[in-house]
Amino acid sequence: MQIIIPMAGWGTRLRPHTLTVPKPLIKVAGKSVVQRLIDEIMASTGLPVSRIVYVIKPEFGREVESMLRETAAGYGVPGEIVYQDEALGTAHAVWMAKDYLEGPVFIAYADTLFKGNITPRADADAMILVKRVEDPFQFGVVHLDAEGKRITGFVEKPKEFVSDLAIIGLYYFKDGARLRDQIARLIREDIRRGGEYQLTDALTALLEEGMVFAPAPVDKWMDFGNKKAAVSTMRDILDLEREEGKSLRGEGVVLDNAVVVEPCYLGDGVVVRNSRIGPYVSIENGTTVEDSTVSDSLIGAFSDIRRAIFADSMVGNHVKIDMGDRHPSLDLGDYSKIGY
Repeated sequence: MQIIIPMAGWGTRLRPHTLTVPKPLIKVAGKSVVQRLIDEIMASTGLPVSRIVYVIKPEFGREVESMLRETAAGYGVPGEIVYQDEALGTAHAVWMAKDYLEGPVFIAYADTLFKGNITPRADADAMILVKRVEDPFQFGVVHLDAEGKRITGFVEKPKEFVSDLAIIGLYYFKDGARLRDQIARLIREDIRRGGEYQLTDALTALLEEGMVFAPAPVDKWMDFGNKKAAVSTMRDILDLEREEGKSLRGEGVVLDNAVVVEPCYLGDGVVVRNSRIGPYVSIENGTTVEDSTVSDSLIGAFSDIRRAIFADSMVGNHVKIDMGDRHPSLDLGDYSKIGY
């Protein structure tokens, strides 16, 4: 199976953090978002992976490309880079990887994480990952047959109730070439909605020509689109990893007169001194927290935080804080400084 990950967006809703690194490379509890996505795809499908293809902007640069290839190499497979110069829709992003759309393919848009068992079904040509939601009118949804085993239609942001099973941006195809051919038709005939080539139009065409789609409900759907969502997803990840018995401590962690309210992740070389952290704090490698109180926050690597009280925050890498007071919430990108 090949994994195709469209990730060419600028991540504007998560700025300032995406000014220095693409959103899928932001780390949560020691792993980047894209690593966590790949981990779950491999674990939940049970299928071997032969290649990981990233669809990015050329402006991301060679350093980002190297990081993505290294991520793929960590799974023992090649990492391929393809470019999307213009944002022309979800189908167009997949089309950029057309040379790899053949055989078993898993397509995963990189701003979402999930948890669930999605073993491919023998009686289906494709599987669409879905999650039951309270407000389906804000999402694309699937309509099912009477038995609930097959998808009979796709509806984008329905005005009347059709289904509460939202499409979460993750898809499995036994033969990616069939999807490739339908997207080629959209582009050849210039079939757009809202000025863009939409993947749901290709899916609908495949359904009409007889492709069997099955729903794949997931247990948890975690968004990483903005700061609030990222902090919430961090909480979910820490809970899940604690439940699974995974270590939330790196090597060389120093706790000096520190109170740690679990769950918290402390990366390699993290120092917490005269401070209270947690619950729900993720601190990456080499960061120091001193004379501070922190909860419900994501903190990057090699940052220095002193005399600060905050919660519900995102603090980037190489940040320096010496506040001397309380702040309800921070949103600081890489290399920011307060009080220095």
